[in-house]
Amino acid sequence: MEKKNAGRSERAARPERAARAEIRSYVVTGGGRGIGRAVCERLLADGHAVVAIERDPYPEPRPPGRLTVVEGDAAEEATAERAAALARRAGVLSGWVNNAAVFRDASPHTAPSREVLGLITANLAPAVAGSAAAVRAFLAAGTEGSIVNVSSYQARQAVPGCLPYVTAKAALEGLTRALAVEYGPYGIRANAVAPGSVATERYRAYLEAREPAARAGVEEEMRVLHPQGRVARPEEVAAVIVHLLSPEASFVNGATVPVDGGRSVLARDPESPPESAVRAGPVRDASARPGR
Repeated sequence: MEKKNAGRSERAARPERAARAEIRSYVVTGGGRGIGRAVCERLLADGHAVVAIERDPYPEPRPPGRLTVVEGDAAEEATAERAAALARRAGVLSGWVNNAAVFRDASPHTAPSREVLGLITANLAPAVAGSAAAVRAFLAAGTEGSIVNVSSYQARQAVPGCLPYVTAKAALEGLTRALAVEYGPYGIRANAVAPGSVATERYRAYLEAREPAARAGVEEEMRVLHPQGRVARPEEVAAVIVHLLSPEASFVNGATVPVDGGRSVLARDPESPPESAVRAGPVRDASARPGR
């Protein structure tokens, strides 16, 4: 009798396992807001299962689809391993997005070095823990996988007053390249995206906290800093991340992709023509440009 029941249980479990094998699952840290939430929404809309790691309760309303939320610190190995286990239960774990970040800084001349190092660690540790959990899961399952780290243009263009953040993001890009060469032979890819300024909840709150004149000044500066004349939308960054996760990017490995509207390649020069002249058309006479 027990053998018959065991046989029935096994037959009942087969369709469930087959269904899971057809579903791709992904883990997204910091998946409740900004870029992370946009990635979750895009993956869910594409029919995938997503496990989002969030330190705080996931904001409502939740996006529709196969979403599982793990509340905890993405830097904790136990949290990352739990997320990996849930993702494997939901489908074939195919990708991991390290998006969680801490936006707090300290300067070496005013803060103890231990505090500065702690902030660097706070931004780097979630990516290390997440990458380790992802690699272990991919190797254990014998499947290929993709890791995408969310860096920043600040990894290469340092902003004054942001030393811990800049240092952590530069290290994150080094981690990305190291993962790529270490685990590429196993079919595991690692890439990064480097956004410029993005219209996240944090960015909007920053603007709303300012007087109208100051707010307009910030928006004008952002327009000038980005050749496309605006900051990014979270879903624009998410689209690049989802592409890097997908089989369509199967030969992209160890790359950092700027998603900054050209901010990182813009050189502001006092000798360059004013924007009004650029809009009117190119300068035909090179001698008309001083210093050239």
